[in-house]
Amino acid sequence: MIIPRPISITVPLSLVGVVVASCAPAPQSNASEPRETSGAAAPSSETDGFPGFTLAEMGTFDEPWALAFEPGTGRLFITEKKGNIRIREPNGAMGSVSGVPRVDYGGQGGLGDFVFGPDYARTGQVYLSWVEAGDGDTRGAVVGRARLICEESGTNCTLDGLETIWRQTPKVTGRGHYSHRIAFSPDGQYLFITSGERQKKDPAQDLSNTLGTIVRLLPDGTPAPGNPFADRGGASAQIWSYGHRNMLGIDFDPEGRLWVLEHGPKGGDELNLVQKGGNYGWPAVSNGVNYDGTPIPDNDTRPQFIAPRIGWTPVIAPGNFIFYTGDMFPALQGQAIIAGLKTKAIIRVGFDGTTPTELERHPMERRIREVAQGPDGAIWAVEDEGDARLWRLTPAE
Repeated sequence: MIIPRPISITVPLSLVGVVVASCAPAPQSNASEPRETSGAAAPSSETDGFPGFTLAEMGTFDEPWALAFEPGTGRLFITEKKGNIRIREPNGAMGSVSGVPRVDYGGQGGLGDFVFGPDYARTGQVYLSWVEAGDGDTRGAVVGRARLICEESGTNCTLDGLETIWRQTPKVTGRGHYSHRIAFSPDGQYLFITSGERQKKDPAQDLSNTLGTIVRLLPDGTPAPGNPFADRGGASAQIWSYGHRNMLGIDFDPEGRLWVLEHGPKGGDELNLVQKGGNYGWPAVSNGVNYDGTPIPDNDTRPQFIAPRIGWTPVIAPGNFIFYTGDMFPALQGQAIIAGLKTKAIIRVGFDGTTPTELERHPMERRIREVAQGPDGAIWAVEDEGDARLWRLTPAE
C-alpha cells in the first residue's frame, strides 16, 4: 500500500511570477526559445482568496498520460504511454487492467486517453486512445471502446471486447502531434476527439483528411448527424472544426461550451472556443514563429480565421486542462485548471463570459502532464516522464 506524504506548500500570489521565472526550461515538444510574453496571458498578482495548496504524494508512475476516476467508486485509472493502465484504489492499493491493445510507443506516441462512457453505470463501456502502426514507417492515433470487467475485489480489471471505432486518417510518418484526447458532450450524445496535424502542417487546412481537426461522432464511432461538412462524405463527414495544430486539452465549460487547449510552434499556445465548422488557421496563422525563426502571420492579420481567446508566448506547453466544478475549492468553480509542462506549474485561468484571463501559476517543481478533479473536489495532478509522482491537492491549511 502506498502511504501518502502530505507536503504543505503555500505560495503568496505576489511571489508567483518570481518563482515561475526561476524555473529552468525543460525539454518539451512544442517550443525552444520563445519570443515574448503575451500581455493577455500575464499572471495576476491580486489575491482572490486562494493562497495555495497542500500536496500529498499518492504514488509514482512510468510516463503517465491520462487520469480518470471511475464513477461511484473513487478508483483512479492511470494510463502509461508504454501500454499499461494502472488502478489506484481509494485506500492506496494498486491494481492493473489487462486486455490493453498493443501500442506504437515512441516520441509522443503510445497509450493515450481513458474515459468512462456516459452510460458506464449501465453498460460498463470505457473509451481509450492509442497509437497504432501502419504500412511502412507510418502510424496514427485510434480510439476504441470496450466493456470494463473488474474482479469482485475491484483491484484488477480487464477490457472485454475491445473494438476500434475511429482511426486518424491518413497514417503518416513521424511520432508527434497525435493529440487523441477524448470528451463526451454534456448530454452524452456525442463523442469529440482531437486529431493533431502530425507535424505535417498543410493537412490541417484540407477537409479530405482528419489531421488537424476535431471530429464529432456518435458513441459508436460513426459521424454524427448535423456535422458541418457531412455532405462531402468520407473523412469530411466526421469534422467539427479544423485548422488546429496539437490539441492536448479538451473540455466543456459549465455552460456547455466546448474549449480546446493546443500547442503552438515556437510561441503561440492557444485556448480556443470551438465553433461548428470553424477554421482556426494553422498553419496559415499563429502568434508564434517557425522553429527555424521564420515568421508566421499573426492571427489578427487574417480575420477569416478564428483567433484564440487567450494565447501564451512564451509557451506553457499544456498537458491537459479541466473546468473545475467541485466544492472543495469554491473560489475555483468555473475556472480552467491547466497542467503546465514547460512551466512546471498548475495554471489557473478565470473567465468573464467567454473572455479568459490567466490568474495564477502554482509552481510544482517538475513538468505536469495531467490534472483531474476527484470525486470529493480535490485536484489531482501527475508529473511527466519516468518516475512521475501523483499528487492530491487540497486547500492549504
